[in-house]
Amino acid sequence: MNIISKIERDNYLKILRDKLKGKTFEETSIIICPPAVHLEYFSEKIKKGNIFWGIQNAHWENSGSYTGEISPAMAKEMGADFEIIGHSERRSNFGETNDMVNKKIFSAFKNNLIPIMCIGENIDERKSGETKKVVLNQILEGLKDLTKSKVSKMIIAYEPVWSIGTGETPRGEEIMGVRILIQKILADQFGLTIKQMPKILYGGSVDYKNAREVCLSAGMDGVLVGGESLYPDSFIKIAEILEDKI
Repeated sequence: MNIISKIERDNYLKILRDKLKGKTFEETSIIICPPAVHLEYFSEKIKKGNIFWGIQNAHWENSGSYTGEISPAMAKEMGADFEIIGHSERRSNFGETNDMVNKKIFSAFKNNLIPIMCIGENIDERKSGETKKVVLNQILEGLKDLTKSKVSKMIIAYEPVWSIGTGETPRGEEIMGVRILIQKILADQFGLTIKQMPKILYGGSVDYKNAREVCLSAGMDGVLVGGESLYPDSFIKIAEILEDKI
């Protein structure tokens, strides 16, 4: 979610609170990751049920000569419970590697933040039939040396890069195929049973019109919402669909 000004922030907050009024989410957790400059403000204004807060990015070190970076310790103090790690835009625009993702996951856990690790193929990799290879490498390198219990506690978001912001999404059966692949990798590498699997989300041009297809029909545990999260009415409508499973 990207909000630029205080006016936008306050307008968003007002609409969000109005949309949440009288609603209870017992089966669905809502994690909101605003820009870091607004995180503390948001987390103090809305404290309700299954609503949690996260940060879009953090460095892997808590201190040091990293001008302009936000440490995971800072994020925790500002009210974050989750940290998005390895988002496709961080990988493509800022050169975030699987090794950096791995460091950030370890650092997140150290600071009591739950990592939301993003993985997924770009359009060239998709056309070349390399989706499985990309997903495998990102998981093996991103989760290197993590314990079984830590992997079980985190969240993995499959976000095909070619789908983000394009309005195009994979078919439900394609998404389900990747979910099965992820679970197989985790079972083979970490010995996780189905009950021990981390939550697996789908992300990429998600809206209330396709939420059933890309999440419920695909057997995913939830969705990572991008542009649509800028519109509280649509965002909460997605949460209602997943809550009611209709």
